[in-house]
Amino acid sequence: MAIGDDMKHKAEELKGKAKEGIGKATDDKSMETEGHVDQAKAHGKQTADDVKDAFTDK
Repeated sequence: MAIGDDMKHKAEELKGKAKEGIGKATDDKSMETEGHVDQAKAHGKQTADDVKDAFTDK
């Protein structure tokens, strides 16, 4: 996997954590949920890249 992709996924995860935190602090359930969704997307993309790498490294 490219380092750039890894950094993009981590940035998306951090953006999600920030949204979640802001949502909790302001009692904005919608923003908190968006944060969870952003984090889940980032984890899914990371997992897909890991699986792809497992098959292409052999």
